[in-house]
Amino acid sequence: MKKILRIIFITLGVIFLLLIVAVTLFIIIDPLGFRPLLSNLMSDPPANSANTTGATDKHPLLDANQEKLLETIGVNVENLPTEMTPELEACFTETLGAERVKEIIEGDSPNPFDFFKAKGCL
Repeated sequence: MKKILRIIFITLGVIFLLLIVAVTLFIIIDPLGFRPLLSNLMSDPPANSANTTGATDKHPLLDANQEKLLETIGVNVENLPTEMTPELEACFTETLGAERVKEIIEGDSPNPFDFFKAKGCL
């Protein structure tokens, strides 16, 4: 009985250690690019920022909420394309799927997951 309990606890300890190592490596390597998102959420916005006044439109195809959301996840909206080229649409269709691209074209707002999936297209 003692041997069985010892084997169980050793196995659980090894699994716990592997999880800690995996999470630590995931945080250090940051393969999904969440570090800019976290740093933007943790920092205070500047007092004289154009975002707080809402006076400037940084991208003609995005509304103020979409611009704010993209800036929150670390995207410079001024660098985003203003026209949908056929190559860009094909890349979006390949990464997001035809149905999701159709929803976005019809007026649905892209979410952060859509941006992270299609980041390579931009």
